[in-house]
Amino acid sequence: MTEETVMEQMRTSTGGEALVRALAAHGVSTAFGIPGTHNLEIYRHLAAYGITHVAPRHEQGAGYAADAYARVTGDPGVAITTTGPALLNIAAAVGQAYSDSVPLLVVSPGMPLRHPRQSTGLLHEMRSQTEALRNVAAFSHRVSSVEEIGAAVARAFSLFRTERPRPVHIEVPLDLLEATEPAGPVRRAPLVAPRAADGPSLDAAAALLAGAVRPGLVLGGGARGAAEQCRALAEQLGAPVATTANGKGIVDERHPLALGVSLHSPSVQKWLADCDVVLAVGTELAESDLWSAPPPLDGRLIRVDVDPAQMYAGLPADVALVGDAQATTQALKERLAKVPGPASTATRTTADVRAARDDETRARDARWVPYLAAIRSVLAADAVVTSDSAQCCYYGALPHLPVGPEGRYLHPTGFGTLGYALPAAIGAKTACPDRQVIAISGDGGLQFSVQELATAAQLHLPLPVVVFDNGGYGEIRDEMAARGDTPAAVDHARVDLAGLARAFGGRGAPAHSPGELAALLTRALATPGPTLITVPEETA
Repeated sequence: MTEETVMEQMRTSTGGEALVRALAAHGVSTAFGIPGTHNLEIYRHLAAYGITHVAPRHEQGAGYAADAYARVTGDPGVAITTTGPALLNIAAAVGQAYSDSVPLLVVSPGMPLRHPRQSTGLLHEMRSQTEALRNVAAFSHRVSSVEEIGAAVARAFSLFRTERPRPVHIEVPLDLLEATEPAGPVRRAPLVAPRAADGPSLDAAAALLAGAVRPGLVLGGGARGAAEQCRALAEQLGAPVATTANGKGIVDERHPLALGVSLHSPSVQKWLADCDVVLAVGTELAESDLWSAPPPLDGRLIRVDVDPAQMYAGLPADVALVGDAQATTQALKERLAKVPGPASTATRTTADVRAARDDETRARDARWVPYLAAIRSVLAADAVVTSDSAQCCYYGALPHLPVGPEGRYLHPTGFGTLGYALPAAIGAKTACPDRQVIAISGDGGLQFSVQELATAAQLHLPLPVVVFDNGGYGEIRDEMAARGDTPAAVDHARVDLAGLARAFGGRGAPAHSPGELAALLTRALATPGPTLITVPEETA
């Protein structure tokens, strides 16, 4: 045992320093959060360990910002809260990260180690933070010593690196944060080489695909690291490619084989059902992807996923390829190159399906398409677009704003939270300061997190926020009308959103035409601070 090792084992520190030290040892350089009475010992050590801190105006905003940071960098996003209400404020963001398989680490203080079960009225006291977060995160780990903190952080990063990435909560009792105890050596999660699926399964999948006449690909967020391999497989097979919202842009949506984010389209679902072999990579094929129950498939289904449980969820796999998406699709591509197969008719089919898809929604989506074309004309190829659970996003931008692998489109699918777009844009811009970032939202969703305009203004982030304003909750209004109900509680009094942006320290202006929107966007992308651009419903 070296002298250095002995010194490491004898080292003492507060729980707060041990936590920050463990985060830094795993490469964390940015954290989002809000300081509070119980977490000050964490904040004391951030700068010394080289961790930059971003302070949104609400913990939910901190969670969405950290979520977006993780999506665009591939590294875990880290958020710091204090006890009680602060931790519950971030719970919706944790639920969204769980739904979308995002590596998000939330750290918080908790009640003291020996705090009695019976309430004593301690500040921010609640019955059990760990039980609350355990039900929305992959796990919630309450440590019982300063030395255990490093192991808890390593446990979180081991999950992020080796399993389906999902959010984790670590709770440090507030008396441990201040206590000075042996901290022990730094614990680092081991690096694990990505593994492909097993050989026999790969052989079976390659044989099925080689014999396919009507193959199809469906790509989810889990295929993000395998973009090159998935495009090559599609071209090799002549197979059309549809993606989920989280898979948007993995294959360039202007590619001749691309069907884009259109699994909810009846025409695309019919195409999917008619395929003789479907290769689904990194996707649940869930109701939130298809907007309905998964259709029965006439052909065989091959699923690629790092999570074995996905092979039997929703549509069960005929061939299960459990492994890393990139390693598995690369191995599959190499096997297919050695097996001659029949010629696919997919290129013609793709154009036909795309035309049928567009015919279904042409009238409904016409209000957004010209404005989305204006946005696309201004943005660079590698721009990051964040969106909300709004009609202008799931009917408009998801299918009609083309994105390629060099860009990103971040959408809160599955859990379907409101208020995601603005704080997510702050997180993405923090992660990628040299890339254009733009948020798209509706007026209802924006007001869930509109206070984050102040965060963007304080950080001087050039951040356009495009808001399609329909005076309330347009989707719910339409659903009520479709049921024959009288719409209730869905119409909002008009808010001067542009004026609100100015009050928060940004800029604001309406856009009454696609040309006005393009001009305002161009200026906003070069101007420090947020610019809120409203597109009134009656204009669009």
